[in-house]
Amino acid sequence: MLVTLREIKSKTENFFSEKGIPNGKLDTDLILSYALKIKRLDLYLDLDRPIYPEELNQMRDMVRRRAMREPLQYILGETSFFNCSLRVDKRALIPRPETELLVEQVLPLLNDATHILELGTGSGAIVLALAKAGISAEITAIDRDPEALALAKSNAEALELTEKITFLESDWLSALSTEKQFDMIISNPPYLSDALYESAEPEVKDFEPKQALLAKDSGMSDLKIIMRESFAFLKPEGILVLETGTDQHGELSKEAEKIGYKASKTIKDLNEYDRFLWLYR
Repeated sequence: MLVTLREIKSKTENFFSEKGIPNGKLDTDLILSYALKIKRLDLYLDLDRPIYPEELNQMRDMVRRRAMREPLQYILGETSFFNCSLRVDKRALIPRPETELLVEQVLPLLNDATHILELGTGSGAIVLALAKAGISAEITAIDRDPEALALAKSNAEALELTEKITFLESDWLSALSTEKQFDMIISNPPYLSDALYESAEPEVKDFEPKQALLAKDSGMSDLKIIMRESFAFLKPEGILVLETGTDQHGELSKEAEKIGYKASKTIKDLNEYDRFLWLYR
């Protein structure tokens, strides 16, 4: 006898609750709607529909993976970011809502920009959102990990944005010549300290790429490298926009002053933490 959607939904929600899965009811809905190829709302319109063996097997595998704290985005293989649907997997970090705020903040400043650079593009989320928003600037996206770069390129192809973005493999700015100058350089580099990394949720610590999260010098080593290297690549009046840890702005601002940036600005994230540091050439 076939089980119903109602039964599977109830059992999965209870199972996730027992396992301490955050947002277990939502995750249940998203897994079931994905497996059944229907919208989440439609789950509630046909709760007595039978679940066939092939559907049940797929659901069980996805539920098992989520119970082990694998991020739902990796299980589904996709996520939404700003104005884009992106493929995501273990090659790159899952784009965060805070980074959507970064895109929202910089977009109004890019109407007259001609050259934009992103360092550490990962899945390509930031540059793809900017390109899809219709900015006319030439966009360059760099990552030192060829696997992450391949993921970003595949996302660009799926969104038909390959002609708008140049993807380069480079250890930060090492592959570029300072003959190329940018109106804005954007980066969301690794910025977790050892202590913060060790205290992170299993979804982060056990599944997302460690090299994209953890940095030396209390999480600031890559941020400081980017600040030093970017200075020569910015046009006069150019801006370096960084996503950072929430307790790093004091030291980073002092470092920026030593390098020669004429001003800095802190912008808070959705939770009112110091998250974005803007440095002006």
